[in-house]
Amino acid sequence: MHDPCLIVSIVRKGWGDTVLKATMDAGAHGGTVVLGRGIGRNEQQRVFGIRIEPEKEVVLTLVPQTLKSAMLREVVRAAELTLPGHGLAFVVGVEQIVGIAHLVSAPPA
Repeated sequence: MHDPCLIVSIVRKGWGDTVLKATMDAGAHGGTVVLGRGIGRNEQQRVFGIRIEPEKEVVLTLVPQTLKSAMLREVVRAAELTLPGHGLAFVVGVEQIVGIAHLVSAPPA
């Protein structure tokens, strides 16, 4: 994979598979969903005076630079990220990748 980047999507619990399917339909070869927890300004809920820490799902998707914008649009659409409290997504540059021999043309130096 030439010039890769990592899309990190932090979404509500139960929405990770939705994001993963949307990115794969848009051309990603796969992704990883991990569980997390956190609280945002729009998620400060209390039950009987006890603050709830909502569970999250973090979707990690490696994509080539050429697919970055289209893939990010799909994440926003699928996870409804234009609505408050539905999550966020960001892109991180990646210097080297190992372990995906079918997508990498040459071994790392």
